[in-house]
Amino acid sequence: VYENFRVPCSRLDREPRHVLKFLQDELGTRAQIDERGRARLTGSFGEARIAAVLEAYVEAFVRCPECGLPDTHFEREQGALLLRCDACGARSPAGA
Repeated sequence: VYENFRVPCSRLDREPRHVLKFLQDELGTRAQIDERGRARLTGSFGEARIAAVLEAYVEAFVRCPECGLPDTHFEREQGALLLRCDACGARSPAGA
């Protein structure tokens, strides 16, 4: 159980379901958000492993590939998910 799962989601300004999907895929497990907002992961994963996966999420879906700042948000354009940087104005495919 990831007790404070909503805290990093809030700090990253990302939807918990999107972060959870990434965790599931990277850890090769099933997960769900329970009624208390905790992430319940099937299996045993250490804090270091979870931290590494969250860092990979930040690189793929938060940090701007142009300027490196985390001031980004998602946009949809013709069905494609894009990462728009509020700092430099760059747009790039999310997860690239």
